[in-house]
Amino acid sequence: MPYFDAASAAPLHPVARQALLAALDEGWADPARLYREGRRARLLLDAAREAAAEGVGCRPDELTFTSSGTRAVYSGISGALAGRRRVGGRLVVSAVEHSSVLHAAADHEDRGGTVARVPVERTGAVDAGTFGRALTEDTALACLQSASHEVGTEQPVAEAAGLCRAAGVPLLVDAAQSLAWGPVPEGWSLLAGSAHKWGGPAGVGLLAVRKGVRFAPQGPVDERESGRAPGFENLPAIVAAAASLRAVRAEADAEAVRLRALVDRIRARVPALVPDVEVVGDPVRRLPHLVTFSCLYVDGETLLGELDRAGFSVSSGSSCTSSTLTPSHVLKAMGVLSEGNVRVSLPRGTTEEDVDRFLEVLPGLVAGVREKLGAPVAPASSPAPDDSLVVDALGKRCPIPVIELAKMIGGVPVGATVTVLSDDEAARLDIPAWCAMREQEYVGEEPADRGAAYVVRRLS
Repeated sequence: MPYFDAASAAPLHPVARQALLAALDEGWADPARLYREGRRARLLLDAAREAAAEGVGCRPDELTFTSSGTRAVYSGISGALAGRRRVGGRLVVSAVEHSSVLHAAADHEDRGGTVARVPVERTGAVDAGTFGRALTEDTALACLQSASHEVGTEQPVAEAAGLCRAAGVPLLVDAAQSLAWGPVPEGWSLLAGSAHKWGGPAGVGLLAVRKGVRFAPQGPVDERESGRAPGFENLPAIVAAAASLRAVRAEADAEAVRLRALVDRIRARVPALVPDVEVVGDPVRRLPHLVTFSCLYVDGETLLGELDRAGFSVSSGSSCTSSTLTPSHVLKAMGVLSEGNVRVSLPRGTTEEDVDRFLEVLPGLVAGVREKLGAPVAPASSPAPDDSLVVDALGKRCPIPVIELAKMIGGVPVGATVTVLSDDEAARLDIPAWCAMREQEYVGEEPADRGAAYVVRRLS
């Protein structure tokens, strides 16, 4: 069964498995103790730190192992903000950061701080100049991911780091998705990563803090990990994480070329095989293994279930998943279609046959989901059009409001409007996206008794 969700968790690398089993026998003792078993464990921990620091591009004494990538982000943000509280309480983040960054930002606001969320372009990338202009004198910290977890777009980290340096603001980079493919460009002040994203075991994160960065760890501390990650280290998992990072880096160049070619095939073939599809994210400045596309008139949860039954494990950032009734914050910030969203992230070893099979089954599955939802094959027409129509889609989740709009747009003359009433937040994103794809005019949003009224003018 092809597993196409490496962006969530990459399969355990063989080197990680070997290192983990070996460390279970040799690294079970307390590395803080001075007896023989403790010294052996300490040697393993020091070697793992050196290997991980080499992969990150920092000094070993700048790197801390944490219990997860999320914990690394939380600790990095809270420690940097506390260390620079005299400068001010402003935190600058991009609108498409990982949820761990946004949760930390929300917590900072709850504690009285301020947060500036920098918008992104339709590709999902921030404009470096816009990011730089958000760096005011009272900015304590800026955060920018190296590459998007959801659409794969690479961010202008080098440019942003230069602007942060000029402004005297430390930059924290969430590098969880990109560390497997190479080091982050120089200039960052703090960096967070997560082992299960590159084929290491779950439960190991890393936080690098450059020398000279003011940093005050928050919460109870102890003598372990320089006081930045209290508690007994999971040494076998740490050893496996460091070993697997070195192993995937050795394979990265060749595997990136191979997977990029497979992703390029998906990017080109999906819109040709499936009508009304939008491939999102930057087509060039992106991770080599990840592609995201959205399908009009498709319920994302249903499509993922059909793909699972066909033997493909993929994920979604769609508004129509069991975990949320709102659009993905990333797709929303990009202003792209959120309906029927599919993220394909290929693990190492994915074959051409796996991708060809995916492309073979996808069109039929999408067509089947659309048929079940009653999606229109073509815009409806009416021999006696009205001057305007109102579509009541209150209480109905996307893509139903968009499907109803598509059915009714042909029932008004060119120049007239259709008003869609909807209380699903996803409609605020998907109706304008539908208009762009169907070359109709999105007039705007008006208040309604429940939800909102979305006005569309027929152009053709």
